[in-house]
Amino acid sequence: MKLFLIRHGESIQNTKESYEKSIPDHLVTLTEKGKEEAKEAGLFLQEYIKNHDIDLSNSIMWVSPFIRTRETSKIINEYLNVPILKEDYLLIEQRYGLFCSKEIPQIKELYPKEFEFYDNYYHNNGKFYAILPQGESPMDVAIRTRMFLEMIKANNDNPVFIVSHGTAIKTMVMNYMHYSPEWFNLEPKPENCSIRLLENNTEQYIYNEPKILKKTIN
Repeated sequence: MKLFLIRHGESIQNTKESYEKSIPDHLVTLTEKGKEEAKEAGLFLQEYIKNHDIDLSNSIMWVSPFIRTRETSKIINEYLNVPILKEDYLLIEQRYGLFCSKEIPQIKELYPKEFEFYDNYYHNNGKFYAILPQGESPMDVAIRTRMFLEMIKANNDNPVFIVSHGTAIKTMVMNYMHYSPEWFNLEPKPENCSIRLLENNTEQYIYNEPKILKKTIN
């Protein structure tokens, strides 16, 4: 089975436009640049599918139910015409809880004890385990993305497109490849509208690879 992991396009959270209005994460929208990125990703996939003679007649696209992923999937599917689109809440982004849509200086001022606890984990090679107050740790996200990957195994050899978020995509790669928490800590977040292909126990970026790749530990 081919799994195409696609991160959403640039959003108003990536540009921090959502911070002033304190827009909840699930309502964050794409920027105009993000919409263009989704269009370019769709065009790339259209050509990739054609060049690799991939049959999409029984393919499926799974989407996080957040607004920015819905917008991204809609634009991309204009070029693919994947026949089945489904949403699953297991694909949402890591929940940042009290720290959502805030700069670090503001977090330190508002929640000094909570930040100290989190920061102690983060800077002692514990990023994967660090729980955000009233939110999740990357490990929490990894548990639900493992559940999701188990659920879609029955799709057999049909192509699967997954439109999701940075942490969710990293944990899917981690689960699929059986990478370690140390790998997660060092692996950079996927670029907006990057595409990573998982197939036959291998993983690779096929579009928009991060410009600076850190040395990773399996």
